[in-house]
Amino acid sequence: MVENGWSACYLGNNYHGSVSMDFSTLGKHISNPYIFKGSEQKPFLAPRGVHLVNDMLFVSDTGQNRVFIWHKLPTSLHQEPDVVLGQQDVVGSGRNAGGTVAAESLHYPSGIWSDGKRLIVADAWNHRVLIWHQLPTKNGQAADVVLGQPDFKSNEVNVEGISKSPTSKSLHWPYGVFSDGKRLWVADTGNRRILYYKTIPLENYTAADKVIGKPDFSTRDYENNQPIWPYSVKTNSDGVLAVADTQFYRTLIWSNWETAFNTPADVIIGQPDFDACGQNQYGLFPDAHTLNWTYDVCFYKKGLLVNDTGNSRLLYFERIPKTNNQVADAVIGKRDFKTGSENRDTIVGTDSSLYWPFSICTQKDKLVVADTGNHRLAVMGLLL
Repeated sequence: MVENGWSACYLGNNYHGSVSMDFSTLGKHISNPYIFKGSEQKPFLAPRGVHLVNDMLFVSDTGQNRVFIWHKLPTSLHQEPDVVLGQQDVVGSGRNAGGTVAAESLHYPSGIWSDGKRLIVADAWNHRVLIWHQLPTKNGQAADVVLGQPDFKSNEVNVEGISKSPTSKSLHWPYGVFSDGKRLWVADTGNRRILYYKTIPLENYTAADKVIGKPDFSTRDYENNQPIWPYSVKTNSDGVLAVADTQFYRTLIWSNWETAFNTPADVIIGQPDFDACGQNQYGLFPDAHTLNWTYDVCFYKKGLLVNDTGNSRLLYFERIPKTNNQVADAVIGKRDFKTGSENRDTIVGTDSSLYWPFSICTQKDKLVVADTGNHRLAVMGLLL
């Protein structure tokens, strides 16, 4: 079978018959797909963060406590990285490199951002965010700045432990980071909030300037009209803010990020109102307007892609929705809107299609998906 100029069971010259994915499961809106598994010496294990900028690829290889950098997007099944962070080499994988927390160590890195010159990593289970103000050039390079902790040797929840209230300086399971090149947003997931910094900090333990989702920095309780479990945060050039609010199976949209500090989201994707919180809106199967464990969102052209992780698919909205519960225009990762993660393609295994993708990013018409459940990346062109 051939669709959009590529074989549905494509095994290109670089793969030597070792890729079992049936690319037709991705649907009709993609072109030239291929699989990338990272280092051949030690391939990915549950990668949860991916970022592509200036054709440079950054991957949080979460299950092995490391971040990889490729100076040019790989096009083969395996390729050794140019730089590995969190470990001294590509075969290392221990939590905090098998030792104690340090400026060069990582524990469950997740969200990742770069402009090609700087790098920011959500070092989630060390309850901190690491910043390199110059792009790392050597393996195991120490970070320049730490947020969420007073120093590089500390890694307690909210600095003083789980029983302590958060502050403007503390973090609990930060899974997402994003910058527009000047400002910084951190999805402080465990504290059910988003921290905002007017500038990318230059000093350790910098206090956030504002908070989204809470009336102040010390509040732990939450209301349904606030982010409940914010996993990813993004803004676009028009000032629109999008938050993947995982635990309520929804994506929240503010038409202007500056209003998010004081007002609830303008639009909800995946639910009809703030009190609704059902997986696929309590349906047995997904649909064009439902979500299940959404972990990321990505602006694309005039619209956006929503990473519907629990349904192992991406929903595409040609324009940013203006009303709650809007129906998506297209689906990627499934042949139709009503097919979920468990289906005829996954009866004998999940590697024939996407399975629990956690992170997505685009560069022009190129889409990279962290196909987390299959321990790989899926790279493809977009026909949207």
